[in-house]
This record gives sequence, structure tokens and C-alpha cells, in this order.
Amino acid sequence: MKTKVTTSLVNKLAIPALISGVAEPLLSITDTAVVGNVDLHATEALAAVGIAGAFISMLVWVFGQTRSAISALVSQYLGADKLDDIKTLPAQAIAIILLISFIVIAISYPFAEYILRFYNAKGITLGYSFSYFQIRIFGLPFTLLTFAIFGVFRGLQNTLIPMVIAILGTLLNIGLDFAFVYGIPNVIPAMHVEGAAYASVIAQIFMAILSVALLLSKTQIPLKIYLPFHKELPRMAGMILNLVIRTIALNTALYFGTAFATKYGAAYSAAYTVLLNIWLFGAFVIDGYSSAGNILSGKLYGEQNYVEMVQLSQRLIQYAIIIGVVMCILGGILYFPIGRIFTQEAEVLNEFYAVFWLVLAMQPICAIAFIFDGIFKGLGRMAMLRNVLLFSTFLVFVPTILLLDWFDIKLYAVWIAFTLWMIARGFPLVYLFRKEFVPKANAQNL
Repeated sequence: MKTKVTTSLVNKLAIPALISGVAEPLLSITDTAVVGNVDLHATEALAAVGIAGAFISMLVWVFGQTRSAISALVSQYLGADKLDDIKTLPAQAIAIILLISFIVIAISYPFAEYILRFYNAKGITLGYSFSYFQIRIFGLPFTLLTFAIFGVFRGLQNTLIPMVIAILGTLLNIGLDFAFVYGIPNVIPAMHVEGAAYASVIAQIFMAILSVALLLSKTQIPLKIYLPFHKELPRMAGMILNLVIRTIALNTALYFGTAFATKYGAAYSAAYTVLLNIWLFGAFVIDGYSSAGNILSGKLYGEQNYVEMVQLSQRLIQYAIIIGVVMCILGGILYFPIGRIFTQEAEVLNEFYAVFWLVLAMQPICAIAFIFDGIFKGLGRMAMLRNVLLFSTFLVFVPTILLLDWFDIKLYAVWIAFTLWMIARGFPLVYLFRKEFVPKANAQNL
């Protein structure tokens, strides 16, 4: 029986995915808000968490692409009614990505100071960044394991279980942040930046253990590794490689943003850290509907159900615009209180408020780009996503930020570049999707 895309089906997948998706940036936002209000060197501590967090997020995004590849293949096999043929693939993929994560830790840990200097960290900020990084990096394997298992659940059209795991992990992280950063008198000493790092790692370990337990108890997907290697492993490796290249291009833009903001001074770097976390929060809010596009497009593609696929894209565009506009309006209403959640430093708030409106204005554009990222991932068209990101980063973002930096407009240079980058990411995907699938849908309607 072919899948019929309805509003209730989309929301059934999107809302739990939205909630679980928000958990990831909420972990960083919690670190940012708690650290930004410490009594000692708050500005430098806030900048440090942003710098080290940017590099660790880059690693997670680069190597966490297994989630999208697993989700795409599982959903396509589910749509073709051949789920038994894909069961042994996830365990093999997880084993490979965990091995890679251990290699990354072994390479990056000894060179942490040099890596952070590459982001223009220095002085007190460098010291705090170094302390934070050397703890947080050990959460990488647990995060990648959780991401991969989330990909299995998404491929099985189940976003509820990842939501539960994400909520519990986020609540744990928030509680530990306050306890470890500020301390509990006569119980836990205040650990400042290091406390935020410990809180995140413990939450990541908890989420990984819970993910494994629920995968084994709620699905027929084993985590035991069977040989020979699955026939789809080369295809998955190709998807992951294209997504890694894409993510490196993505993180090139994030690196330039972080490095330029740090170059302008601690107040600019701290303001940029807050702005980036809010922007990422918005990205992961819309990720719920992006995930629905990922999940359903893969299944519909497996069914060769092009009519419903085009209708799905149109429905998701409407949702994307509505959500983007709502986030923009809410941000406008709460414009000044939002800044004060993260810091009380007047210099940081001045820089934050000067540019925050631009971050809000770009939300509808971002929403459309993220929706079609999800759709193309579900289709397995990772090479196309790679090419669009390479174009938007190296021919749009980098030249723009270099040019505007020359005019010395500081954070405006960074966020104008990000805005044009999102336009260049989103609209080519809309065009390419409609060019391919609208004619196929019209042919099926004849």
C-alpha cells in the first residue's frame, strides 16, 4: 500500500523530531547561558565555550553524517518492503564510525592548544577553551553512537523514541550544568567552565546507553556485527563521504565566522557565541520538519510515489515559512530579554543587540534551506547536497565575509555573509527538486 502524505502524518513525525532536534543546541545553549553568568571572567569564559564548542560541533557534524545515510537507506528499504535485507548494515556502520571517533580523539587531544589558537583564542580565553575542550572531546564517541541509532529509528519512521532520549538527556545536562558550574555548597565544588564540559559528557554517555537499550528492546535491528559486509556499505560510504565533504564546507563557513568574531575582540566573540547558539537553535527547531522530509521522502522514493513526494515538498515549504516567520516575530517581541538570559556584560549586549535583528530576519530563508536539505538526504542525493554547499561556501560566503571585513563592519560582515550563504544553499535545491520530480509526478497523474 502506497503512503499517503497527510498533515497528521507529517506532524506525527515532525513534532517529536523537532523536540529531539532542539535538544542538541539546547545543550550548547545551556552551557552558554550558565557559563555566561559566572562571577569570574564571564566574557572570556563565554567566548571560550563558543570557540571550543565550535570545533567539537564541527567534529560531530562531520562524522555524525552516518545518521542521515542510515536513515535514507533504512527508509528506502522500508518503502520497498525489503527491511529484512538491511538489518545487518547499521551495526557495521556504527562500528566503523566509533573507530573513527577514537582515532579523532587520539589525534586532536595532544594538539588541542594549537587547534584553539587556529580559532584566534588567546590569553584567558585560550586557557578556558583548552580546559573545556580536553573534557568535552571524550563525549564524541557517545554522541556519534546516539546519532547513528537515531538514524535507524528515523528510517523506521519512529521519531518518538529519539524525542524521549533527547528530552531526558537535555534535562540531565541542564541540572548538571547548574550543579557543576556554580557548585552546591558542601556537596559539589564550583568547577566553572570545566563543570559545563563534565555536564555535557555525562549527559552524552547517558543518552548513548539509553539509545542502545531502546534499539535492542524496541526493534529487530541487531547491534551484533555480522560478516560479510553488507552490499550497501559501499553506497553508504559514498553517501557519508559526500556528506563529510559537504559538512567540511559548512564548517569552513562556521570557522570563518568564529575566527573573524574572535579577531574583533572578546566582547564580539562572546556576542557571536550567543548569536550562533540562537541561530543553531532556530535551525534545529525547523529540523523537525526537515526530518519529516528526510524520513518520508526516502520511503516515497522507495515506493516510486512521486505525486505524494511533490505534495510533501509543497506542504513542507508552507510549514517552513510559517515557522520561520513565527520565530522571527517571537524573537522581535523578546528582543532584549533574550540577550540578558546569556550575559549581563553591557559591552557584549551592545554588540549582540546591534546584529540580532539580522539573525531573526534570516529565519524563513534558513527554514526553506533546511527543509530541502532533509528531503535530499532522504533521497540519498548526497552528491547534490555536497555541490550546493561547496558553491555557497566558497563562491558566496568566503568572498562576502572577506570583502565586508575589509569595510570593518565587524559582526555585520559575519552575519550578512551567513544570510547570503543560506540563500545560496536553499533556492538551488528547490529548483533542482522541482526540475526532476514535478515532471515525474505529472506523468504519474496521467
